[in-house]
Amino acid sequence: MPADEHRDQSQPQDMTTDRAIDLRIVDSNELLRGDREVLIRHSDQIYRLRLTKSGKLILQK
Repeated sequence: MPADEHRDQSQPQDMTTDRAIDLRIVDSNELLRGDREVLIRHSDQIYRLRLTKSGKLILQK
């Protein structure tokens, strides 16, 4: 039986599932450090990461 047949068939078999294992997880509390928003520099652009009252994150350019 091929190895692929042993995978859990309830999970989609795509590259994002496999790639997630290699990605680093950063807690939003680390980024915000108690504030409700933070500016993030990416190359020559500034982005605003904001925590809403309902607890969602919004990233704006």
